Amino acid sequence: MTHLSGQDRAEYLREMFDRISKRYDLTNRLMTVGQDVLWRRRLLEKANLPASGLMLDLGTGTGDIPLEALRVQTGILSVGADFSEGMLRVGRLRSGGSRVLWLSTDATCLPFPECTFDVVSSAFLVRNVIDLEQVFREQQRVLRPGGKVVCLETTPAVFSWLRPAVQFHLHYVIPFLGQLISGDKAAYTYLSMSTDDFLSAENLAKCIRASGFRDVVFQRMMFGAVALHWGVK
Repeated sequence: MTHLSGQDRAEYLREMFDRISKRYDLTNRLMTVGQDVLWRRRLLEKANLPASGLMLDLGTGTGDIPLEALRVQTGILSVGADFSEGMLRVGRLRSGGSRVLWLSTDATCLPFPECTFDVVSSAFLVRNVIDLEQVFREQQRVLRPGGKVVCLETTPAVFSWLRPAVQFHLHYVIPFLGQLISGDKAAYTYLSMSTDDFLSAENLAKCIRASGFRDVVFQRMMFGAVALHWGVK
């Protein structure tokens, strides 16, 4: 996987996420000890979606974010977009799934006109894309003036006395759980590798700013292994 780039990498990842889609939610809950649910709620707090607002969630997977958004604010319109048809199939069958507008699309080329959404969110997407700057430019394009971008992502472990424990969890516990629950150790080994190779929280904030967003800030969570970024168009 590490030697792949461009469309070859994109196709590899699409097939990988299709493969693990049926056990994806359960694996996430166990490997984060349920913290991923709290992180997504924190994301929605920072999104501060207006009543009757329009939200796009990219890399939606099985729809955790749009489903939670609709649970909290019943009057919004929520679009869940992903390039994995397997993930979308699982999402459509979830409780409340009929209320989400599901879309198969590429985050680097969104099929929406300019200034469409009040919020564009993503969780655990951007370290997987083949053109990070293009993905944020597209998010900036489809947001309305004053709209918010909110991004939840794993980041390389920060240096602290807890770093060895974080690294052990990332490189040993997560692949073990992935193998145990989904039967696919390779997919969850990729998670560890892609996190180590990704931008620091500081550099991801710089990338978001360079795409045209202002007031970009971030908050580290899970001992620095996860970061939540948000900004304004």
